[in-house]
This record gives sequence, structure tokens and C-alpha cells, in this order.
Amino acid sequence: MCGIVGYTGTRQAYPIVIDGLKKLEYRGYDSAGIALQQGDSLKVYKKAGKVAALEEFVGDQSTAGTTGIGHTRWATHGEPSDRNAHPHVSKSGKLAMIHNGIIENYAQLKNELTKEGYEFKSDTDSEVLLNFIEDIQEKNECGLEEAIRIALKRVTGAYVILLIDADQPDTIIAARKGSPLVIGIGKNEHFLGSDASPMLAYTKEVVYINDYELAIVKPDELILKNLGNEIITPFVQKLDLELAAIEKGGYDHFMLKEIFEQPTTIADSLRGRLILNEHRIILSGVDAIQDKLANARRIIIVACGTSWHAGLVAEYVIEELCRVNVEVEYASEFRYRNPVISSDDVIIAISQSGETADTLVALERAKEQGATIFGIVNVVGSSIARISHAGCYTHAGPEIGVASTKAYTAQLAVLMLFALKLAKARGTISDERFDELCQELHDVPEKVQWVLENEVDNIKAIAYKYKDARDVLYLGRGYNFPTALEGALKLKEISYIHAEGYPAAEMKHGPIALVDEELPVVFIASKDAYHEKIVSNIQEIKARKGMVISVMTEGDEVTPTISNDVMVVPEADEVIAPLLTVVPLQLLSYYIGVYRGLDVDKPRNLAKSVTVE
Repeated sequence: MCGIVGYTGTRQAYPIVIDGLKKLEYRGYDSAGIALQQGDSLKVYKKAGKVAALEEFVGDQSTAGTTGIGHTRWATHGEPSDRNAHPHVSKSGKLAMIHNGIIENYAQLKNELTKEGYEFKSDTDSEVLLNFIEDIQEKNECGLEEAIRIALKRVTGAYVILLIDADQPDTIIAARKGSPLVIGIGKNEHFLGSDASPMLAYTKEVVYINDYELAIVKPDELILKNLGNEIITPFVQKLDLELAAIEKGGYDHFMLKEIFEQPTTIADSLRGRLILNEHRIILSGVDAIQDKLANARRIIIVACGTSWHAGLVAEYVIEELCRVNVEVEYASEFRYRNPVISSDDVIIAISQSGETADTLVALERAKEQGATIFGIVNVVGSSIARISHAGCYTHAGPEIGVASTKAYTAQLAVLMLFALKLAKARGTISDERFDELCQELHDVPEKVQWVLENEVDNIKAIAYKYKDARDVLYLGRGYNFPTALEGALKLKEISYIHAEGYPAAEMKHGPIALVDEELPVVFIASKDAYHEKIVSNIQEIKARKGMVISVMTEGDEVTPTISNDVMVVPEADEVIAPLLTVVPLQLLSYYIGVYRGLDVDKPRNLAKSVTVE
């Protein structure tokens, strides 16, 4: 999950690397550090805390050097501290390394090195790997590149590593397996990063490094090799991304900016795909595997976190419209459960980053068993995009806030397009119903905009009223049950208030015991086939003196009379409603976090992309 940055070229490396770390801080902010080549020596600065703490620590100390690597950490092995911060320096002092990932057999390697007299200065697996590389280099009397190649054949786990060597000026050696790495190509300079954001200000030409590839990066040269020492021709891609997309643009937080971008990002995900006047949906990825989908025994959706909630919504929609069995799996459980997979199964993988470690491993194993993989990701060139047989990009743009908002609604938009197109192909939807839902989907951006224009002040007041709650219960039925889960997750992530999402019908099977005059209960109570039952559930909470906050449909005259507070969304078909009902919950979580004085863009213990197991 950590963020890594590198630069080699003609400019001073320090400001470029520091700026890159700030752009990647969403990946981890337990500590930060930088290593610079200065002549035939290395200068290393590192500090617990955010990148700002590192900048303050460096102060007016020497930062000269045109080659440097930097790291912002999400702690795995070893608590957040100065000593566990990256970069790590080898025993000789000649090598510095940063690492994103987990070395699973580090204990064995550490034991071997300890017996040889190595003394470790940190608790990290990364320092073990660095000294293992140097030990191989010394014993085999070989170059650093060869030592890395030998070492990586011995280690198990996931990694992106960047190394600089005091004896090799202007050179960064990088390698990856299971964690992302992008190299930006400039004129007599190269940029390295966990994603493309650190290099957007300097270049739009990038190379996405694949697993088991090694990169030797100099200002005027990029050499790619596999672990067998065979040279690989780099595939250069042009980024379709603007610098403004990763800046706050006048908003207090990225999260708020991204919530307000949703009318645009949903429209972007629909544009060129939803063709109303021709009564059709264009998804080339679906066309590529149409026969597989038409004959699929079942569809298995694999995802983690917020993407898993999007998958739950999709389960309801696909089963309703397409009449095919759908199962939704946590990738972290699916990969270990030894599930029964056949060539008649289609796996839909949902991931904002396209790099989620558990999802990747789950896909690899399902693919080996003959399943067809359909990827839904936001990041072009990501690992899941490359491993999939076919797929569809969302068009949410970069999402910097750790708590996912616009990526979620973009996923929902694409999944609904997928369901409608598949239903049409399978003949399980009437032309009238197809056209009706297409029109409803087309109208979503305008309706989300209505919420953002009309409900923010109301939601602010509600957030302030409940900011000191200790627990919150979220309840929904049918299509709105996954929304209840997502609302609870957002509140947990942003405010650190304990929250649980439950099917409203399950309330009487335990959670109702929690209800008292101090418990806020959020109902997703939009008008649908279950509305009368939701109203009954609200009455049950009110009878026990619980405080009710309802997300309700505009024009509903009943829900306000039995709720303490309401948040209003425009009327929409129940299939489409999850795209609307989640928006007030995003805003509620955001403002509660703000009123509690928290950094909502960087919630504690979390990182944007979970690339370690």
C-alpha cells in the first residue's frame, strides 16, 4: 500500500520526490523518507508521520542530488517510527532501498543473516530484503542487478523495490511483483511511482511495469529485463489525464471534491455507452465474451471493501434483469476457500485501483481453473485490467480521498450498463422495461446534482447534531441493503464512529437490542416495493426511543412524520436508486468527520489501495 517515488535526470531530485510523495500520501502516511545520491555517497532523511513532518525535519539540510527515491509508508512489519521508516540503508552504507509489499519468508532470511553477524536497525521485512541482496552481491562478487535477480528468485510475497547504489551514480534499479509500478519518460530524465500522479506535471508518456520485470533506469536510458536476464521492449503509453484532476480545485478536501464530481463521473461512465435514441448499450468488453455470458452457469463477483458493496448491488440487479445466478465473494476469502470453479463461470472483478492484492490472486486461481475474467477497474493499465479476458473501465478519474465515493458510483453505473446489456442479449427484459431503465440511468447525473445543490446545508446540520454519537445503525431492504452497508463503512472510515449496516428485516434478530434514546438509526427509505415494510421498521425503532435519520424520496409524506431527520433524493426506479441514496450518506460521513476535527482524506490506519495481503 505504500507510496514510492523515484527520479533520475538533470533536475534536483528532492523537490520532485517530495512533491510526488505528497501526491501518493493517500497510499500511506505512517512515515516518510527520501534517499539522495550525492557524489559517491547517499544522504537519507526519514521521519515518522506525514510528508510534512519529513519536510520540516529536512529543513535547510543538504538536499543536493539529481537522483533520489522516496517512500510514504503504510506500516505492516514494525510500528510507525523513525527507525522503521523507509528508505533503509544496507550494512555497508552503499545501498538504499524502498519497498512496497510484504516479504512472507523474511523471518527465515533474517535468521540466516543474523547468524552471519548482521544487526538490524529496524523491525521491517524490507531491511531484511535489502541486506539479503547485498549479502548475495558480496558472496557472489556480482553486480547489484544480478544480486537483485538472484534474491527475488528466493523471496516469496509481493514487492515493488527501488534501489540506489552509491557506486552507480544516476541509476535506479526497480523490480515488481504484485504491487504497481509506473515509469514516466521525459527528455534525459525518468520518473518512477506507484501510480502516474507524481509524474503528470512532467510527462504524459509512461511504461507500466509487469510482474517479474526488472528496470534499470538512468536519465537517458530505460532497460527492462525479466528475471531470466532477457531484455524486454518497453511498451510506452500516452496518459489521458490532466494535472488538475489530482488537485483539490478549491475544495477543503479531496473527498468533498470527489463527492461533488459525481454528476460528471457518472455521466462520463455512461457517455458513448448508453445510446438512448438507438435503444442500445455499447460495451465492447461484453461483446468480446458474449457467448460466454450468454451460456454462463453463474456469475461470480469478486471484490473487497466498497467495491464489494457495488458487487452486492449488481447481484440484485443482474439476477432480477438477467435471470442468471450471481454470487458475490470477498476476494480475501474466495482465494483461500478452494471454491468450485468451472469453464462455465464468469468472474467479474471489481477494483478501483486494479491492484487489490487479494482480488488479483483470486483471479489468477480462477483463471487457471478455466473461468472467464471480466474486469471493472478505474485505473488504465492496472494489473487486473491486464489479467482479464475482457472488461470495462469506469471513468471516475483519479480518486485521492482514501474513502471511495465517486469510484463507487462509477462502478454502479457500469454494472447497471452491464446488466441491461446482458439482459437484452439473453432476452430476459422487455423492450419497454429496457428503455425505461436506460432513461432512468441517463437521468442519474442530473438527479445527483439536485442532491448536491439542495441537500448539503440540511445534511451539514444533521451531521453536527449527531457528530458525538458512539454507535450508528444503518438499515435498508432490497436494493438499499448494500447502500446501508456502504453508508456504515463510510462513517467508520471517516469518523471512527462504530457503525453497522444490516438488512432491515434482520433488525429483530439481534440489533434491535442496541436501540435506546442515544442510538441514531439511519434508514435508506426511498420509495420502492419494500417501502411499507421500511415504514414499519421505522415505527419499531421509534417505539423504542431510537433517533431515526431517513434517506427518503422527494414527495414522500409519511417518512418525515416518523423520522427525527430526513435527507431527500429525487424519485427513481428502485433498480437505479442506489446511485442516488448513497450520496447523502457520503456527505453525512464527510461532515461528521469534519465536525469531529479529523483528516477525512487520510483516515487513520487506512490506505487507498490494498496491495498487500
